[in-house]
Amino acid sequence: MGKRLFDIFFSLIGLIILFIPFLIIAILISIDSTGGVFYKQTRVGKDAIDFGLFKFRSMSSDSDKSGLLTVGGRDSRITKIGYSLRKYKIDELPQLINVLCGDMSLVGPRPEVRKYVDLYNSEQKNVLSIKPGITDYASIEYSNENELLGNAINPEEVYINEIMPAKLKLNLKYIAEKGFGTDLKIVFRTIKKIVR
Repeated sequence: MGKRLFDIFFSLIGLIILFIPFLIIAILISIDSTGGVFYKQTRVGKDAIDFGLFKFRSMSSDSDKSGLLTVGGRDSRITKIGYSLRKYKIDELPQLINVLCGDMSLVGPRPEVRKYVDLYNSEQKNVLSIKPGITDYASIEYSNENELLGNAINPEEVYINEIMPAKLKLNLKYIAEKGFGTDLKIVFRTIKKIVR
């Protein structure tokens, strides 16, 4: 099974299975705070082309105007239901729509916003040679990224100088190893991480 067929099959199955849970989450978000159920943010995809990434809204409306990074438990922009959605990565599930549409794959480098992509060096830009994904090595390794930034005096400086380069190194590792077996390994490791 080719990667695209794999993505279509499992994203479609996922969306069907999660239809009722999605409805429940949508109701909870609507009750918890004002604003839309989904949050759509412009990210940079394959070949440096922008696309709209879907998430369940976990922050108050227009929060991105006050900064693009989320800084752990002290970030007052996160809604009550948003904390739980983020903790268990449930806010990321609508990206199955992006996978079905072909903007993303189930597995691949996490897509970044243009502001930070513009800081990539020539080697790091190689992560843009393939479709971004919902999960990858970096997502597993830095599942506690928000907490790390929350403990930093200057979160953006720490992200740009420490976390982002480390994540990009893992992204390049994935590209060097990419294949069906690698994708399955990452999917299972992601599930294991979430369950823990």
